[in-house]
Amino acid sequence: MATLELRNVNKTYGTGLPDTLKDIQLAIKDGEFLILVGPSGCGKSTLMNCIAGLENITGGAILIDDQDVSGMSPKDRDIAMVFQSYALYPTMSVRENIEFGLKIRKMPQSAIDEEVARVAKLLQIEHLLNRKPGQLSGGQQQRVAMGRALARRPKIYLFDEPLSNLDAKLRVEMRTEMKLMHQRLKTTTVYVTHDQIEAMTLGDKVAVMKDGIIQQFGTPQQIYNDPANLFVASFIGSPPMNFIPVRISKQDGRLFALLDSGQARCELPLGAASEALDGREVILGVRPEQIALGSAEGNGLPAVRAEVQVLEPTGPDLLVFVTLNQTKVCCRLAPDVACNVGDSLNLQFDPARVLLFDASSGERLDLPAADAPVKDNVTRIKGR
Repeated sequence: MATLELRNVNKTYGTGLPDTLKDIQLAIKDGEFLILVGPSGCGKSTLMNCIAGLENITGGAILIDDQDVSGMSPKDRDIAMVFQSYALYPTMSVRENIEFGLKIRKMPQSAIDEEVARVAKLLQIEHLLNRKPGQLSGGQQQRVAMGRALARRPKIYLFDEPLSNLDAKLRVEMRTEMKLMHQRLKTTTVYVTHDQIEAMTLGDKVAVMKDGIIQQFGTPQQIYNDPANLFVASFIGSPPMNFIPVRISKQDGRLFALLDSGQARCELPLGAASEALDGREVILGVRPEQIALGSAEGNGLPAVRAEVQVLEPTGPDLLVFVTLNQTKVCCRLAPDVACNVGDSLNLQFDPARVLLFDASSGERLDLPAADAPVKDNVTRIKGR
């Protein structure tokens, strides 16, 4: 096991070309599971290759256990990598594929046999050891590829989208197996994916990347609950966060944002008055599960009536789509909510759960603290 630190890592492929990686800084502790997540072309696989030594960095430093390994060859970094393509030797059996790296290191056969048995039991592939890769399913081949890396007992494991070639059901099963495997081994791991569900379920820490820049680095809950900008807020979460354009106004020493459904309006209190935000056009962000169905008696939270335009039952949830401020908004409600397209629902918003983003830069805006909690007298629902 080992710590991993990246200090101002840069990567460019030539003079005059844009940087592929720009001042990457992050650090993970011994035994942590780091996820590098982002869309295609964001630089996450390039960063993984730089950590492995398959790519040379053009600036900064990569440290493993506080030792600068930036100039070391891949074989000297004590890292094992699992690729998206399984890269198994087709003429070798599963046992021979797992043994290969250990024989190269000239381990005694007794130690090799012990290690193969350990890995096979861990990945539940004991019954496959005498088969060739061509006789295995995609999931079984991926386990063998993982077993070949696990047998080396390196300081750091690197996984480059290892589950992307699997079907949806098998991906879920393999996610669980990888989580259990990491809990047992407690080895420092870096995992590249474009799937935000994998990022949220597997990682101890998540680095969200875009255009070669880390947009935010933190725990999955920090990334989900406190996104740094519009990109992070939109990329993490399924269904994604709703983004509603609003104009901030100041009334009675408070800030309000107007929500208009076309049949009713709601002035959503946001906090104490701030001259910097008064009159400003911003983006209001709220996640689908944070929009609640209002009760008949009310509970003091701001609410607005809106017409149901689309219903999407998913089994555990009911996704309801309405229009607010001429923008499609998704609400995640309980599956037993009785409603039909064309019905009007009373939708409640908790001012403490909404976020504001700058409409131009996309950066998160800090709301001023309210002087007092929201009461019924500041909840204003107006019919048109």
